[in-house]
Amino acid sequence: MGVKREVCKKTKKFLDDPNFKDFKPPAGTTTNWQGRIFIVNPEKSDIAKIMGLEEKGEYAIKVR
Repeated sequence: MGVKREVCKKTKKFLDDPNFKDFKPPAGTTTNWQGRIFIVNPEKSDIAKIMGLEEKGEYAIKVR
């Protein structure tokens, strides 16, 4: 099993995603997450609207 990737606790953004290369986590990070979602077009994505995501990229679904 590989190393778990780090995710921002508040925004659920993966820290190694190239879309967020200048992102600074406001609430700390965790490696305790489940599931991933890739948002390609947040304006047209119903899932992005439900999750409150406004930027394209890779997000964790559940963060603890």
